[in-house]
Amino acid sequence: MFNNSNFIFSSESVTEGHPDKVCDQISDAVLDELIKQDTKSRVACEAFITIGLVIIGGEISTRGYADVAGLARGVIKDIGYTHSKYGFNYDTCAVLNAIGEQSPDIAQGVDVGGAGDQGIMFGYAIDETDELMPMPITLAHKLTMRLSEVRRSGLIGFLGPDGKSQVSVEYRDGKAAHIESVVVSTQHTSDVLDETGERISEDAKNKIFDLVIKPSLPKNLIDDKTTVYINPTGKFVIGGPQSDTGMTGRKLIVDTYGGWAPHGGGAYSGKDPTKVDRSASYMSRYIAKNIVAAGLAKRCTIQLAYAIGVEQPVSFAIDTEGTGVLPDERLEELVKKNFDLTPKGIIQTLDLLRPIYKKTAAYGHFGRNLPEFSWERTDRAAELKSWS
Repeated sequence: MFNNSNFIFSSESVTEGHPDKVCDQISDAVLDELIKQDTKSRVACEAFITIGLVIIGGEISTRGYADVAGLARGVIKDIGYTHSKYGFNYDTCAVLNAIGEQSPDIAQGVDVGGAGDQGIMFGYAIDETDELMPMPITLAHKLTMRLSEVRRSGLIGFLGPDGKSQVSVEYRDGKAAHIESVVVSTQHTSDVLDETGERISEDAKNKIFDLVIKPSLPKNLIDDKTTVYINPTGKFVIGGPQSDTGMTGRKLIVDTYGGWAPHGGGAYSGKDPTKVDRSASYMSRYIAKNIVAAGLAKRCTIQLAYAIGVEQPVSFAIDTEGTGVLPDERLEELVKKNFDLTPKGIIQTLDLLRPIYKKTAAYGHFGRNLPEFSWERTDRAAELKSWS
């Protein structure tokens, strides 16, 4: 990652109630509904959210039908914006539909198997966690998922849907050795403020520490030198779309590797799998993860690049940062020979024409071994191991 082997690296995560993530989930809910009805749907759907208002736009061509407003309200309700005390209500917000039709100029190249756009995509894997993901983003996601879990279960009843985490990990000799700092900022109701009315109470902070932070982080990486910040501004009563606008595709680093690995710049949510921004990023992760799982490298970065309307990638590269059992050039040859990197091949390999995408839209597209996340399988590892 860095030329020096001693450093501190930070990654952040956000909960499903963060305004940007609300928009990602709305976009992918629309995609799921349409791909369920018509696997040839071409979807590029984006959302914008602010106080009392959701705007949904983009370009869609499909034989299916989606009640866009109903889907948006359903997503917002499921997230937990069901009462004015959280500053947003699924039942009373306005929803504007500004969706148009995809350009036929794009369709003529995509329908015959070409990529839905030009662009560069990256995939990554590292052997420092069971998920084969970088440690900082893995821990940050565990914190936000735990925030959601204790809120939804009622274990902590004063939490709101919006929240963030950040974890800074100290590396010594290139290995995770210590958690330098932890930040948890979570929306909460006003009844847990202290006597000043300006800060969350110590009792509430202790509850967050005991029920969220402690269970989420490895005990061997936390000590008395670890700094913990809980709602460091003091209070977080006004949150969600009431306090911040949200847009689809504004949490790309949260979606991927926490800044540890490169990012091609294209958003994922709201895009059907003919858009290689999404599908080729999934394929790159799939290849990198299987290479690391096979023991062919400790770290692996994959880069793919495509031209719109063209089947084969215009470039393909592997970088194992000197940890590979085989030279990177040899790995590239073997991958190109054994993996179909055309858009159609990627869609078929990973079975992407399924309504699986809303689950990806919060807590990261990578590192969660869910049944729907075919790109997280290591089913090619045994085959790849024979290459060594």
